[in-house]
Amino acid sequence: MTSIGGAEMVDWNLAVATAIRLVRPGPDVTREEARAVVAELRRHAKASEEHVREFTRMIPDGHEPEDTPVLVVDRPGWVRANVAGFRELLKPLLDKMQERRAGTTGGAVLGAVGGKVTGVELGMLLSFLASRVLGQYETFAPPTRELPGAPGSGGRLLLVAPNIVHVERELDVDPHDFRLWVSLHEETHRTQFTAVPWLRDHLEGEIQAFLAETDVDPMTVLERLREAAQTLAGGRPEGEEDEGRSLVEIVQSPEQREILGRLTAVMSLLEGHADFVMDGVGPQVVPSVGEIREKFQQRRARGASRLDLALRKLLGLDAKLRQYRDGERFVRAVVEEVGTDGFNRVWTSPNTLPTKAEIAEPADWIARVHRRAEP
Repeated sequence: MTSIGGAEMVDWNLAVATAIRLVRPGPDVTREEARAVVAELRRHAKASEEHVREFTRMIPDGHEPEDTPVLVVDRPGWVRANVAGFRELLKPLLDKMQERRAGTTGGAVLGAVGGKVTGVELGMLLSFLASRVLGQYETFAPPTRELPGAPGSGGRLLLVAPNIVHVERELDVDPHDFRLWVSLHEETHRTQFTAVPWLRDHLEGEIQAFLAETDVDPMTVLERLREAAQTLAGGRPEGEEDEGRSLVEIVQSPEQREILGRLTAVMSLLEGHADFVMDGVGPQVVPSVGEIREKFQQRRARGASRLDLALRKLLGLDAKLRQYRDGERFVRAVVEEVGTDGFNRVWTSPNTLPTKAEIAEPADWIARVHRRAEP
């Protein structure tokens, strides 16, 4: 735990406790219904493996990638898993903030109070997100007894059962089809990381490089977290919700903008590919995929409320929505031009990943990667 004078920069335990205390209760289900949902999600996750492998052709015949566990979790389980990931990834930044704070007047007082304040505010944000995420492939948190992961990489697939049930009811779609549809998306992410061994280390390296370039006063970060928490609590003045910048935008140097451009391109590729795959597989195994896709896209676009839109902007979630759209368009255009195997050259090395500009102009990626490879 990063600390100074015995005081933690971020009280992670308090963040977890706050998020779990504030997170909204899940949908009403009986114990039997909950067990049935968990069992079905596990079956769908298993079935999705074969569907995704066959459609993507990312895993050669006879090759078995690293096995990673599938964890069907509730909202508190998602919080714990993500706090573990944040703690691992943010350690370099927190170390840097610690060094800066040590040389400031009143640093000890800030150390005594700041970690608790930040822990509470981070917990508030996690409580908001914990009711919205349907699933994720968690790549960075170390495995624990409560949250096992793959040996070495620690990768694990999380499916958040209460959120999946909530959304399928909200959209009024076939629950069995919806659960398989979500599983296909998340299984694609698992396939991406297990079939491409260098991808995790590449992403982690880019994130650490981004954090290493951060030169920001600790109070600035605390203030931005406070703004987000106040928005969540309804404490910001009327009309101010749309004026703030995202948390990412406050720590961008020119070097960071370059790194962020590369990260944005990679995330657009991963998210767009997952959307492309689940829609490509869907018609064969999810009878109501058309209805699900239409309703889900409408839900994505509109957000739940004005508060939801404000927080999406502050947390940078609007950028994530663009990643789904732009990335899926890139993948579709490339596959139409050079086929699935031609698209799969994208996984050859970091040098064959698309740039942010190429995500917007797929023909430029095709020209760079395919024409260069031709004799």
